This record gives sequence, C-alpha cells and structure tokens, in this order.
Amino acid sequence: MPANRKKVLLPENLARAGWDLIRTREDVEPIAYPPSLPAPVFHRFLAEADGVALSFTPYSAAELAASPAMQVVARIGVGYDAVDVPALTARRIPLMIAGTANSVSVAEHALFMMLLLAKRSMVLDPLVRAGGWRERYADMPVDLAGRTVLVIGFGRIGTRIAARCLAMDMTVLVSDPYVAADAIRAAGCEPVTDLDAALPRADFVTLHCPKTAETLGLIDARRLALMKPSAFLVNTARGGIIDERALAGALAGKRLAGAGIDVFATEPVPADNPLLGLSSVVLSPHMAGVTVEATARSSRAAVGNILSVFDGRPIRENVVNKEVLD
Repeated sequence: MPANRKKVLLPENLARAGWDLIRTREDVEPIAYPPSLPAPVFHRFLAEADGVALSFTPYSAAELAASPAMQVVARIGVGYDAVDVPALTARRIPLMIAGTANSVSVAEHALFMMLLLAKRSMVLDPLVRAGGWRERYADMPVDLAGRTVLVIGFGRIGTRIAARCLAMDMTVLVSDPYVAADAIRAAGCEPVTDLDAALPRADFVTLHCPKTAETLGLIDARRLALMKPSAFLVNTARGGIIDERALAGALAGKRLAGAGIDVFATEPVPADNPLLGLSSVVLSPHMAGVTVEATARSSRAAVGNILSVFDGRPIRENVVNKEVLD
C-alpha cells in the first residue's frame, strides 16, 4: 500500500456506489465524516485532507483556511451556493459538481409537482378520505395538454423538463439570457427575452436557474401579480429565488391557483412559514434530486471528480471555476 496516500473526506451518507469506487484506489485513503459536524470539528478533519466531497456541509473561506493541503472540492449534487467559489479560485482549487447525475430526477419531480397541481391531488385525496365524494366537482382538475409552460433556466435540468412538457403536448416558453435563441428553437421551444411579458402567458412556471445575486428574489410580489390567477408555480431550483411570503399572499388571496415547492429560503422550514398552512401548495423537503438512482450517480460522480484531479485529468465540464485549469 502506498505510503503517501491522498486523504479524501467523504460524508457518511455517501451512497455505496461512491464508496465502492474510491475503494478501488490503493493510493487514496477515504475518511468518513458526519455531514452535520460543528465547524471547529470539521476543520480538524480538513487539516490533512487532499480532497473533500460535500453533501450539505458549507465550505467557506474559514474551511479553506483550515485546509492547507486541499486540491479539490466536490459537491454531491449540482448546487454550490454554500461554497465560497472566489476563495477556492484564489487558491486555484477546482470546485466540481455532479454534472447531469440528478438532472433527470429533478426534471421528473418538477413534472410530478405540475401533475399534482393540475390534477388537484392535494384537494381530491383528502376529499375521498373524508367521505366528501359528492363534492368532487367543486374543484375540477385541468389537463397539461394544450397549456403553456414557462421554463426559467435552460441548462441540464431545464432542457429535460422542457422535453417532458413537449411530450405532454404543452407549448414551452424558455427564459434564459445565457442560451442562444436558436438553441432553444432547435429544442422545439419558444425563446422569450422579456420575463415580465412572458409571465402572463404561462399556465405553469417552473424554475431551473441557479441561485445567484441576479436570481435572488427573481419571482417577487410584482412578478407574481403578472401571472394568471389560474396559473401554477413550481420551484425545484433553490430557495430564495421566490419571495415566499409574497407567494403565500398571492395564494391566500386567490391571485394564483397553486404552487409546488421543493426548496425554501430557510431549511428545515420554520413552523411559521405561511406556505405550510395552504392547501393549494404541494411541498417536499428538498428531495427533487434525491432518488435511489440519483444518489448513486451523484456519489460516483463526486468521487470520480476528485480522482480525476488527483490523476491530473480533471473532468472539465464538471468544474465550476474553469479558470483554475488554465
């Protein structure tokens, strides 16, 4: 066994597929850590680490300062708003994400929420259980076919939800200033450059953009007021992109028909979050990208990303701060 093995920190909840991959390497020493460690304890783990895979553990400038030997930071997923990317870039350390490992899962979850909302599952299921059969026509379901969906963000996940909506005979509008209009048209969708003008056209709005300074509070009270009262809003991207209190007000005032929310500004969700008391909302606990298959793919991808850096061949498409490779 090599004397100077690379030390890699892996969260205890890493799927077996990731552990199986890293154990094929005799030159690497995997070290398990609880993902909910207090920062000072995590810093002690980082002191000799050459690589780390993160689930929901933050990695800020403080963590970087505690990591003198760090060569690569990998997310078991695609979001990285809890990682200080500029600090990593300054040290020329790549931040790597799981690529398309959970893209299909998130797209399926977004479509699932759209279907739940359209088919009024959150109303009809309790109605049957309560013996309210005769009331079933009071809040009738609607079809997806023939409706218009606005997809905000046309990356790994946005492209996949768009394809699924097209298969459901929907008209698909796409808002993404970073994707060429021709590429959107080639996918069978209609590009829109004015989000405010597109919102009134949509029967469904589904969010698939990253959380950045540009998108924080993107869907606020003003933009919610532009949507049809019959429209539905779905967020499987990141909490904070929607103003949750404004959304709750729009739903309570019947200015919006319903919402599907998987991600929240504060997680776990506080008991006083007004969305929790609304029957027009379908909720899930940040699980859109968490399936048996997705966790296996994401775990393999995270470990593979770390090993690619150790081998001197970083998987470029999975590197967030690509400038560190040049």
